Formats: sequence, C-alpha cells, structure tokens
Amino acid sequence: MKITNQQRTKFMRLFSKFIPHNKKMIVFESFLGRQYSDNPKALYEYIKEHYPDYICYWSIDPKYKDKFNGLDIQTVPRLSFKWYWVMLRSKYWISNSRLPLWIFKPKKTVYTQTWHGTPLKKLALDMENIKIAGTSPAVYKENFVKDARKWDYLISPNAYSTEIFKRCFTFENTLIESGYPRNDYLINENTSENIENIKKRLNIPKDKKIILYAPTWRDKFSFDLPLSLTNMSKDLGDDYFIIVRLHYLVTQRPNLVGYEDFIKDVTDYNDISDLYLISDLLVTDYSSVFFDYAILKRPMFFHCYDLDLYKNELRGFYFDFENEAPGPIVRTSEELTQAIRASEDESVQVQYHDFYEQFANLEKGISAKLVVEEILTK
Repeated sequence: MKITNQQRTKFMRLFSKFIPHNKKMIVFESFLGRQYSDNPKALYEYIKEHYPDYICYWSIDPKYKDKFNGLDIQTVPRLSFKWYWVMLRSKYWISNSRLPLWIFKPKKTVYTQTWHGTPLKKLALDMENIKIAGTSPAVYKENFVKDARKWDYLISPNAYSTEIFKRCFTFENTLIESGYPRNDYLINENTSENIENIKKRLNIPKDKKIILYAPTWRDKFSFDLPLSLTNMSKDLGDDYFIIVRLHYLVTQRPNLVGYEDFIKDVTDYNDISDLYLISDLLVTDYSSVFFDYAILKRPMFFHCYDLDLYKNELRGFYFDFENEAPGPIVRTSEELTQAIRASEDESVQVQYHDFYEQFANLEKGISAKLVVEEILTK
C-alpha cells in the first residue's frame, strides 16, 4: 500500500512526541539528496573540524547513492525508517534547496536554509511566468511560502541577495548575510597543487586552457547543446578543452560522441567549486554560477542564444543583465569563439572591480565560520 504525503506528515507529528531531540545531531542535504556539495558540504566540513562532538548525517536520494561512495560521511536514505528517525532526532537541519512540503518540523528543530546562488533570474513570489509540470503558478508560490516559513535561518551572500530573498520568500526570521560558505574553498584552496590534483582525478588535459560551460536550468529536464562542436573544435581544439556542467535537474544529456578530445560532460562530478578552480574561463548564460566565479577574477562569457525569450517570457531578470554582465554577451557559437580568441589579447581586459564589490565583497574565506557560530552557539 502506497503511503500518502498526508500520512507521512501525521506519522512524523505523532512520533515527534516520543523521540527526544539530540542537541548535537545535525542532518545535511544538498540538492534534494543528490550531491555531497555546495553550502551544506562547506558547513559540514567546518563543523566536523571544529565541533567534532556533533553527530552528522547526510540525507541522500537512494538513486544517487553511488555519488556518495568512498566519502567518509554517515548517510541515511531519504524516506527510509532511519531517515524519519534522524530527521526527528536532529536538532539541526541544513539544506540548500527546499525539503518536501509534507515534512513535519518539530518546534525545537532549527532549520537553516543556505540556498544555492545569488539570484539573477526572478525567484518564488517574484516569478511571473511559471511553467513547471504538475503545478499551477498560484500553488507553486503558495508552497514556496509555506516552506520558507519553516526556515529559522537563511544565508545570503551579499546585500543585493538579502533584499531579494526577504521579499521573494517572504522571509521574516534570521537572515545571515555572510557570503557563501561554499566559496571559502575558492579563496583558501586556490593553489596550483590542488588544481593539478583535480585535473588528474577528472582526467583533464594539462596542456590546454580549460573552458567551463555551465548553462542554467531552463525549467525542463532535457538540454540540447547549443554549440557547434564541429566548428568550435576546429577553431579552438588545439588550445582549449571544454568541460560541461549542466544543472542537477537535467536528466537527458547531450550526445558528445566523436568530440571526446575536445569536450567532456562532468555534470555528475559532485562539487562545482573544483571545476571553477581548474577552469581558465567560464561560459554560461543566466546561471548564477558567474556570481561565484567572479571571486576568481577570470574571464567570463555569456552565450545567450535565447536572451529575448528568456528575459521576456521564461523567468525575467533582477537587473539589467545586458548592460551589467561582467563579460561579453554572444548569441552564436561563432561569436563565442571570436570572443574567446579576443580575450587572449592582454590589452583587452574586462574590468571586474565594480561587479566584484557589489556581489563578492563579503567573500573572505570565513563564511562557514560566521554561519556555524551563529546557528550553533545561540
């Protein structure tokens, strides 16, 4: 017999009366239990080092359990009996995306929502066009508000995000404006030795410049690569190698057969921060990855082949992207190739200072420390 979400809620509510809280137990989850990554990973590793007496669990989707093999972490499968016990027993929940709405949160539970990016695209209540299968715009927004009411803490990477988060999530509890814990790694581990080791693990060429291609989520589960690999490999293949990192919700991947010497799909690699470090330049579109990548002050290019559709019909932007993007906006593979080649001229340099000061000025390599001290010591 299939258990309904309403029954799950009643089950958790009932058993919460009998399962005592452990004040030093924490459950972490990243991207719906699909990864060991992002802000939850950064907070987990800081806590394990500085608060070793805390018991930590990772909530994982059983379909993605292979991604957690070899990691020195305690995992618990989502929706298993043990998972319910851990969720009710733990005083702290830390996640970077929404938990299932039916989850019952005990009164003494402290839920920290780290979120997962500085917003360019409109979010939650600010969204005008919502096209997600199985839900209506009104229900989507209502559910978002219900979930946000459970958050005790929300992490913001900058003042710009703080203003947006408060409004679009209708968030009224404690907001920690600290920079993102995940970005401590970009500052503290940006070494030639670490970069070399990551390239070795991924079997990435050491004699070529690395292009990280990380497009946004387009509200659908498939992605057609909008690059002319034939022409780009001919024009750039001698000097460059592309690594592709798609959104974690994309399940249907592009076919790269025949271009293995020029491009590699690394979407399944857990932590995008490693991919930032090993790349010499970023190609994206409307993904929030460029806010984090700006910390490294490396070249960025915006391949926006569907810009008019995206800004007007799909999601909309929070600022004037066309005039404020920290790098050239191109529409075609040919324009992208030309822009990349032009960037090799040292006299042609994009100024990142103003963009960095607005969006990355809080990133000092201590964000995890600031967040943990706030949530664990109060």
